[in-house]
Order: sequence, then C-alpha cells, then structure tokens
Amino acid sequence: MLITSVLILMVVLLAIGTPVGLAMAAAGAAGLYGMGGMPMMLGVLETSPFSAASSYELISIPMFLLMAEFVILSGVADNLFKAAATCVGRVPGGLGMATALAGAGFGAISGSSTASAATLSATTIPAMLKQGYEPKLACGVVAISGTLAMLIPPSIALVLYGIIADVSIGQLLVGGVVPGILVTLTIMATVYVLVLQDPSRAPRGRSYTFMEKIRSLRVVGAMLFLFMAVTGLIYTGVATPTEASGIGAFGAFLLACHAGTVTLKTANAALTRAAHTSCMIVLIILGAHIFGYFFTLTQSTQDIVRWVGEMDVSRWVVMAMILFGYILLGCVMDQVAILILTVPVVLPLVLALGFDPVWFGVIVIVTAEVGMVTPPVGLNAFVVARYTGRPLSEIFMGVMPHVIAHIVIIALFVAFPEIILWLPSTMRQ
Repeated sequence: MLITSVLILMVVLLAIGTPVGLAMAAAGAAGLYGMGGMPMMLGVLETSPFSAASSYELISIPMFLLMAEFVILSGVADNLFKAAATCVGRVPGGLGMATALAGAGFGAISGSSTASAATLSATTIPAMLKQGYEPKLACGVVAISGTLAMLIPPSIALVLYGIIADVSIGQLLVGGVVPGILVTLTIMATVYVLVLQDPSRAPRGRSYTFMEKIRSLRVVGAMLFLFMAVTGLIYTGVATPTEASGIGAFGAFLLACHAGTVTLKTANAALTRAAHTSCMIVLIILGAHIFGYFFTLTQSTQDIVRWVGEMDVSRWVVMAMILFGYILLGCVMDQVAILILTVPVVLPLVLALGFDPVWFGVIVIVTAEVGMVTPPVGLNAFVVARYTGRPLSEIFMGVMPHVIAHIVIIALFVAFPEIILWLPSTMRQ
C-alpha cells in the first residue's frame, strides 16, 4: 500500500508540472517517512546530496555540455551540412540525407539531442524549403536526425546510463559508434524511399564537380579532430571518459576561437547554459538517489525479478515488453527522467535474464530516440516546431516513417547483439 501511495504521489507531482528531480525527492522522502519516520528520512536526506554529486564520472556531463555549447558557437554544424549537401545534394532526397549526415557529425562533437535539433532546424530546414522540399519531409528528417546525438559519442544519455547502472562509460560510448552509423544510414534510406514513392517531395539539387566535393570536405577536419579528441582517446585507452570530456570541451573552445566567435558575452552565455543544464541533471540524480533508497528498502526490485523469473515465457518476450514500455514512456516523459527512474528497477531484471548491460544501455538509448519524436511529448518535435514555426502535427506526421524504420533497426540490434558489442570488445582497457 505504501509503495502504491508513493508512486501515485510522484505521478501527481509530475502531472502538475513539478520538476522531475523535486518530484522524485518528495515522493521518496514521503516513502522513507512512512517506513521509518523522521530519523530515517533525515538520515537519507543528509547523506544523499554528497553521494549523488561526488561521483568522479559525473564531471564528464558538464564538460560534454560545455563542449556542445562551444561547438554551436563555432558554427561547425553549418559547415557540416554544406559539405554533406555538396556531396549528396544531387541524389533524390539529397538535402534530407545531408541533414542526417550533419546530424551524425554534430552528434559526434556535441552529445546534446535538443541542441542538435535546434541547430539543424536553423540550418537545414530553410535550405530544404527553399529548394522545394515538402515541409513535412524536411521537418521529420530534422527531428529524427537530432536524436543521433543521444547515441553517437560523446552521448550525455550514455554517460548517465553508465553512472546509474555502474557500467563502463568508455565501453558504452564506443558501443554507440556502429549503431550510430547504422541508424544514420537508416534515416538516409528512409528519405530515399519516401522520395522514390513521390519525387515531388524533394526536387533534385544542383550538381557539383569532383573538386568542389573534395574542397567541401575540408570542414570535416574539425569534426574529426574533436571526435578523435574524445572517442578516439577513450577507445585507445589513453584517456578516461572524464578526462576526454575535458579535452573535448577545450578542443571545442579552440574551434570557436578559431572561428572568431568567442567574446566575453558569448563565452559567458555558453558557460551559463552548460551550468544550468548540469544543475538540472544533478538535481534529477539527487532526487533519484532519495527515491532509490526508498525503493531498495521496500525490496520492490527483487520482487519484480522474482515475479518475472516465475513467468513461463522466453526472455526475448520479456525484453520486447521492456522495450515497448520504454517507447510508451518516451511518448510522455523526458529521456533523462526515464533513464533515472527505470534503470535501477529494470537493470537487475535484465542481468537476471542473462543480457549484457552495455548492449542493453545502447538499446535503451536507440529506443529512447523513438520517444524523442513521438506524440504527445516528443521533445525534439517541439524544438523543431519552435524554431521553424511549422505546425506540430505536420512534424509528427513527417517523422512517423522514421519511427517505423527505427523499430526495424532496434529489432536488428536485439537479434544481433554483436553489432553493438563488437567494437567495445576490441578496446584497450
């Protein structure tokens, strides 16, 4: 009865607009008070802030956020789209494919999904509409391409999962590389199929000479520099994810300085935005710690594992149910909140079923990408609507073919775990 009451309290707090971290902290504190009175509640509240914020790996989150801010400041995203458009713009749906490539490139040097969606909205949608693209197609490909930043390292979502699940963050980040490439190709293939069905959706762009294509690739050097400064150092074992995040933030700062966009005002704005987002994430983690103490003391997780273990169904059926639940949650909740709320509960069950935690982490993030663009919440869809002024319904309609394609690629990752686990298995420890 106490567990049900606490869960109802948390849902009510979330429904009335209470920040996720505060809602979890309040519900968890109420549950602890119900179990052990004031001494138990105060004991947890006195120790949780330090235990939540003292994780060494947590330092990588503000560094990756700062890296994303300086990358936006440098204007690299604009150059990535122009280079991709030069290389594939003549192909049917070429600008849509270029958007996916730019989203992958931006994701490889930022790690922020909403920042990626906002930047792509301002950069690519005007170019596609000017060329005569169907608005629904243009907005849909931007919304889904923005989610690539959740998967391609450096990914803040993967870092959070690693901290919550106590799994190697380095292996998680490297494990996102191959799936990230395949998801990018899936987005491009979806655009190509849509244009083949109806060529009027995306008129062909102008053609470029071979030398123009070669010259356009010069801007890719900045992306490769940052990617190697982060993922390359992690993969080779030269730096830990936390160290690499600091190097990446400094590298992004140098790129912004080289672009001549760093002033006292712009640097202060970038630092402020990174600090605000970092504080929000730490507050959510703090609330999750308090709620987690209550959940652990009730032994609810063990009861769930025991209940599922007694079910006479295949472990793959259970995994399908879990992933379907993540898609449903993604339709109504923020992805950071979903990770922090569900991973402590679901991961013990996943491990008991014999699944790899690194594989599961990447699968969860790919599944969360679907939630980022599906109604009614679909955060990336709202970002695109805000920056373009297009109707939200139009964006959701444009993104639905990509949602179907994502479900297919998730099934592929589930059926062949080696796609995710191969590259991490070759890392230097």
